[in-house]
Amino acid sequence: MGCTSEQSDCDNDEKPAHSVTLTKDYFLGKYEVTQAQWRKVMGSNPSWFENCDNCPVENVSWNDIQKFLRKLNAATGTKGTSKNFRLPTEAEWEYVARGGQNATATKYAGSNSIGSVAWYDDNSGGKTHPVGQKAPNEPGLYDMSGNVWEWCSDWYDDYSSGAKTDPKGPSSGQYRVLRGGSGDDFAWDCRVSNRDYYPGNWGSLNGFRLCLSL
Repeated sequence: MGCTSEQSDCDNDEKPAHSVTLTKDYFLGKYEVTQAQWRKVMGSNPSWFENCDNCPVENVSWNDIQKFLRKLNAATGTKGTSKNFRLPTEAEWEYVARGGQNATATKYAGSNSIGSVAWYDDNSGGKTHPVGQKAPNEPGLYDMSGNVWEWCSDWYDDYSSGAKTDPKGPSSGQYRVLRGGSGDDFAWDCRVSNRDYYPGNWGSLNGFRLCLSL
C-alpha cells in the first residue's frame, strides 16, 4: 500500500509504502453508487450533473452517506435482520483498485493507460459519465480511477512504515479520506495510491461505492 515503484512522483502522504494484510472477506461494489440508486433510498438527488440515472451520484458528503447507509441497511435483509453495507476502509479500497489477488502493478485501476479505464480531465468533457463505460480492472470493477472521488471510512492521517493488519485509520481526526480521482482531475490524481481528504460535511465531485461485510 502506498508509493510503490510504478506510481511515480508520489505525494509525501503516499509514503512510505508498507505491507498490509486483510484477513476479513468483503464485497466491494462493481460500480459507483448511481443517482438512481441514491434517489431510490433517499428520495432526492443532490448531484450537480442531474438527469443521468446511471451516472454516479456526486455532491454527497461523508455525513450524507452515513444517512444513506442507515436507511439502506434498515431496508435490506430478511426476518428482521439488516445487511451491513458500509464504506470501505482505505486499505480495502486500495487492495481492490490495485487488482486484488490478480494485481499486475499498474499505475491506474486496471491499466497503465488511463484513457482506457478512467474519465479524467482530458476526456470527460467536464462532466460525469454513466458507470461501467470504461474497461474494468482485474477483479472486474469499473471507474476506480476517475469519474468521481470515492469516500472511504477512515479518518485521514500520514502513513507509518510498520506492517498493518486490517487497518481502519486513526480513531479520530479532522478529515475523511477520498480515493480514485474524478473527471475533473489530472491523470496523476487518478493513480491507485493517490490520496485526498476533505471534512466530512463536504460534497463536491465526491461519490462512493458500497462495501458489504461478510
